[in-house]
Amino acid sequence: MRSSAGTLSLGALLGSAGFLLDAEPLLVAGSGLAILAVCCLAWVGAAARGATVERSVGERRVIEEEPVAVRIVVRSPRPWPGGEVHDPLLAAPAPVRALRRRAVVRIETRFARRGMRRLGSAALVVRDPLGLARREVRGGEDVEVLVLPATFPVLAAGVSGGEQRPGALPALQASAVLTEVDGLRPYREGAPAARIHWPALARGAGLLERHLRADADSRPLVVLDSSAPSGEQELDAAVRAAGSLCLELARGGGCAILLPGERRPRPVEPNLSAWPAVHVRLALARPGPAPSLGPLGARTGPVFYVAARALGRPPAHATRCAATRLVLVVPRPLAGREAAFTVAGCHGYSGRTGSRAAA
Repeated sequence: MRSSAGTLSLGALLGSAGFLLDAEPLLVAGSGLAILAVCCLAWVGAAARGATVERSVGERRVIEEEPVAVRIVVRSPRPWPGGEVHDPLLAAPAPVRALRRRAVVRIETRFARRGMRRLGSAALVVRDPLGLARREVRGGEDVEVLVLPATFPVLAAGVSGGEQRPGALPALQASAVLTEVDGLRPYREGAPAARIHWPALARGAGLLERHLRADADSRPLVVLDSSAPSGEQELDAAVRAAGSLCLELARGGGCAILLPGERRPRPVEPNLSAWPAVHVRLALARPGPAPSLGPLGARTGPVFYVAARALGRPPAHATRCAATRLVLVVPRPLAGREAAFTVAGCHGYSGRTGSRAAA
């Protein structure tokens, strides 16, 4: 708009000078500049009036580094003289061809880090080829895209040459142990005799068996400690490692995970029905206080303590758990120690609870 105003002012000035000095060339040049500025203003204004910008984002929840398709459609009731499309995802504005009424811009983007990403609205900038007039038309609202942390397989250090192989957790993973009585049910052929409820048989109620349920305290527990992280990369690595361990342990028989800011672990069953909610919480994890493990003192299953900082040994509050095994997972390797496994760039060191070997 400044260019058109300047051109119009220059034309008026030349025209006035030509009229006062009786210089016909100045009068012609001034009139031409004024007419050109007015025409450019009118064309750009007419094309921008009623123009629309629509943007559609393929997915609102994506995994880190997964492609996201974005489509921007701009329309105008009248052909535009030229212009370009602006969007936060574009490295440079996308030009639109002149004398068109519709244009489509397709973008494929990826997000390298987890978290909530807010994308500002797209815009169509209509301008004439000479750059004298310019109008901006914005469309749509800001869009939020939740980027979920990626998960990776757990790799065990090989017996020689540092070779790594998948399947590192069977020796550390405790499957659900059937211990608690959950009622009686008709006897199933092949069930152990120890489960037969003999008093019911003596009363003439028929052959019944005790229905047992899994002892949740014996299942593995993943604890994510986001306090005082060494850096953003270390926190992201710890989040990915915690999610990867939770997913693999859940598939192997179920587990629980204690997330930052929560006092009670979330159970994750083998059917993974609770995993989407856990995945979202991991995506939004931020630095915070150390997890409270006081209510977990009675747990007997293995505990995977995932820290976002370099630790030489588990924190004192973690060693007070009654877990049969405590596994420390840190984002950097420990000098002089051989990791039992690696996952998502983190290293796991296993040992008995409270022992220096656990560190």
